[in-house]
Amino acid sequence: MSVNTTLAEELLPGYSIKRGSIMDRAMLIRFMHLTYQDMFPTQDFSHLSHTVEQYFSDNTPLWWVEEEDKGTRGQGNKNEDISSNLPHSSTAVVGCLWMGNAIDQVSGDRHAHIFLLYVVPEYRRRGIGTALMKYAEAWAKNRGDRQIGLQVFPSNQAALNLYNQLGYQTQSFWMLKPLYPKA
Repeated sequence: MSVNTTLAEELLPGYSIKRGSIMDRAMLIRFMHLTYQDMFPTQDFSHLSHTVEQYFSDNTPLWWVEEEDKGTRGQGNKNEDISSNLPHSSTAVVGCLWMGNAIDQVSGDRHAHIFLLYVVPEYRRRGIGTALMKYAEAWAKNRGDRQIGLQVFPSNQAALNLYNQLGYQTQSFWMLKPLYPKA
């Protein structure tokens, strides 16, 4: 699979992938909110805008997955309001992939890191997540990375199943200890 940085290309039959731009910052924040709200529905995620502000750049590419226009726009498509402010699209955005860089703490090598992979719930289990992971791997290989990393919550069993099926292995555990009780 080639990694195209300018035009939309087919990701899967019925779905295309298109490179995002810095102009898509608000849309990226909205997708980040959605992915975290899936796991923690009552949490406030206003801080995610700071994450995007700090890490989103031309060196951390973003791709949007669009469903081919089948005349569904404007007919109650649940994700229409999510994708309506994406400037280069008149189709429904059903997923995204945001890549970045990390440093392997054992070897010191730079490698690709998946900041965000999100598929709108009603489009899950159609192969989009797998196709996005393969796209991420092709992008990483294309730039010479020897590995790719990501972070996943242990309670996100669907994501863990996908990553395990694709050959991802646990390298370390991120452990936290609350120092103060929640107010």
